[in-house]
Amino acid sequence: MGRALLGGVLASSIVDPNQVCLVDPCEETQQWWSEHHGEVACVDLLEAVDCSETVLLAVKPNLVSQVTSAEGLSLTGKLVISIAAGVSLSRLGALVGHGRVIRVMPNTPSLVREGASGFCCAEAVTEGDRVWVQSLLDCVGLSVEVSESQMDAVTGLSGSGPAYVCLMIESLADGGVQAGLPRNLAMKLATQTVLGTAKMIQDTGRHPGELKDAVASPGGTTIAAIAELEKNGLRGALMQAVAASANRSRQIGD
Repeated sequence: MGRALLGGVLASSIVDPNQVCLVDPCEETQQWWSEHHGEVACVDLLEAVDCSETVLLAVKPNLVSQVTSAEGLSLTGKLVISIAAGVSLSRLGALVGHGRVIRVMPNTPSLVREGASGFCCAEAVTEGDRVWVQSLLDCVGLSVEVSESQMDAVTGLSGSGPAYVCLMIESLADGGVQAGLPRNLAMKLATQTVLGTAKMIQDTGRHPGELKDAVASPGGTTIAAIAELEKNGLRGALMQAVAASANRSRQIGD
């Protein structure tokens, strides 16, 4: 997720790569950054924090306390942004030693500047901080500011959502193969169908149900397919997936 967000930000040119310090113990990740963004310096944690005004904690929730409690580390005066699911603003503030903290839930399409991100700010965050973070997120897609109580729902919907969509595309392609299409052609058609439909909904502003009805003619092929989807509980399964992800995010934060 961190690679997707920062990679998208760098691609947008809102941040100069020479102003970025990256900390990652994984050699494979360091190699990726070296190949794709060679200007970004890979340094140790203390050096990175010392020379930065903003610190992005792009780690798993269970590692936040470990990173913020590193010996010799001081986050005083830094704007701290966390993408760790479920870690509350109050907990972040306690870990970093002040309240200038922001929670962000981006998603992986940020890498291609088509992300969907939600964020919330602690009371100590300045208006300048808020505007800066939103501009950062806007350059990699859509961003919305929400209340902290809504962040788990954002995690369940857009944070985990790319995985649901990937599963749907894979399943559609499998269906195409089952019906007789070559695998590569089925994947191209499935991917473009999802992309084009999403773009149509976004650009027209029409309700998905209305656009669905426009395809489903009486007694036709589409309504026969929709009947099978309803029979197998597609809507309920997706709703339960979002709820399960949101609930897990809440459990992590407890």
